[in-house]
Amino acid sequence: MIVGLLALAGIAWGVDYALNKDNVPRGTSIGGVDIGGMSPDEAVSALERELGGVVDEPVTVRAGELSTEFVPAAAGLTLDFEQAVAAVGTQPANPFTRLANLVRTTEAEVATGVDQALLTPELERMHGELTPEPADGAVTLVDGAVEVTQPVNGQNVDPAALEEDVTSRWLDPTGVEVDAEITEPAIGTDAVEAAEDTATTVVSTPLVVHGRDEVDGVIEPARMGEVVTFVPEGDQLRTDINVEVAQGILAETLGTTESQRQNAQITFTDGGRQITPHVDGVQINWEATLADFPERVTSGNEDDRTWEAAYEDDPAAFTTEMAQTATFDEVVGEFTTSGYSETSGINIALTAAEVDGAIVAPGETFSLNGYTGPRGTAQGYVEGGIIINGRAGEAVGGGISQFATTLYNAAYFAGLEDVAHTPHSYYISRYPAGREATVYEGAIDLQFRNNTEYPVRIDTAVGGGNVTVRLMGVDTTDVESVSGGRWAHTQPETRVISGDDCIPSGGAPGFTTSDTRIIRDLNGNEISRETQTTVYDPQPIVRCS
Repeated sequence: MIVGLLALAGIAWGVDYALNKDNVPRGTSIGGVDIGGMSPDEAVSALERELGGVVDEPVTVRAGELSTEFVPAAAGLTLDFEQAVAAVGTQPANPFTRLANLVRTTEAEVATGVDQALLTPELERMHGELTPEPADGAVTLVDGAVEVTQPVNGQNVDPAALEEDVTSRWLDPTGVEVDAEITEPAIGTDAVEAAEDTATTVVSTPLVVHGRDEVDGVIEPARMGEVVTFVPEGDQLRTDINVEVAQGILAETLGTTESQRQNAQITFTDGGRQITPHVDGVQINWEATLADFPERVTSGNEDDRTWEAAYEDDPAAFTTEMAQTATFDEVVGEFTTSGYSETSGINIALTAAEVDGAIVAPGETFSLNGYTGPRGTAQGYVEGGIIINGRAGEAVGGGISQFATTLYNAAYFAGLEDVAHTPHSYYISRYPAGREATVYEGAIDLQFRNNTEYPVRIDTAVGGGNVTVRLMGVDTTDVESVSGGRWAHTQPETRVISGDDCIPSGGAPGFTTSDTRIIRDLNGNEISRETQTTVYDPQPIVRCS
């Protein structure tokens, strides 16, 4: 009986094999199309019928939580159904495999053609869309509210794996799945939550500083964003507190409780001395007031967020009594320069007249631009010689630099502190090399400070082609100027200038020089020694065309 059944099975297998040996193995599908048991031609026809338009249908590519799409035809992907069917092969001779194929389905790959020139840019686009950078979390204060930007994870997709998956799985009806590696931001949730807690405390209540006369300085929560910021640092958000900005906000009201000191002023009219009394000042000691400001800002204790301003007296440096007994009998510093044009002489005389009689009290800084104010045609100034763009020119107020040089040297020999001076760009022979100054309204100033305990008066004289400045007061020092010579000479270039304003010049070499000021007391003891180096550009040779 068993032998007979086996014989019948063998006959059935033989008949089936003879009839289907050249057909596609049963249970075979390509692109979801069942072609098992079909002849190769039938299989190709079925694939063309079912999948022929698939190259024009968008395919979804997923990676992690992101997805994108591409159209196979636009990405250079094509199908070769004949090659795909041929690759599957024919019915197996093994009876057990044949039986297994009756109850299972095997998905075979479609042979895909690839146009790399079209595929590469599509892969690059998809890779960019599927691999966003992580976004750090952030905390900001806006109008008293805490605004939180939550961190966002990024992800990374291997470009080679993306290409492999796209080209081999794009016919899968469910789309293409690509592995993605999550990349976390530097500033994550923990850091954001910690900063948010701090920020909430910062804007919880105003900061109040009690000043004098019942005046308060207040930083309202709405302005805390000007003072407090949260700055990424490693994997944390650092709390930055700008004490200087906070001081400015508090001073908007507390500044009215301060009083500026005013030194006594001396004026001479009709041979008599007129004295404007001094006024002592009162200032807020901001360093002491804001000593523990960062701790107060981040404290949730309301008592810490209200405190008293610290005041200190700011006495005048030159009192009424000093002014009453001040003498201006000794020449403290003096200098004379010569050789200026008629128009420059007008400007020099105007400036000298404005400055004549100015008193510089102990501790005060004298500013030539600040003292004279505007120097334009409205004030009577005329066009005179200046240096512009490295060559001679004309401008209203030209020549005032000669007065500045004269005043600079008088202060130099008085031993007063040089606060600001700017040498000319190239050397002018009527001035001492390395010891001269230029000025320009609104841009370049001459400033010196009276660092002695006695006031000085600026006396000026203009006439006969000379300008002289004397600083009068109490002479306490001897000053020596030591020239360092000239070196590093540079040769001028030739410039051809067109226009009616061209002023020809024969040019002059440039050089580097130095000057050392040695200040001694009247007993000959050295107080200070300072060297300044000046580099002069070569004066160009100007040809007018």
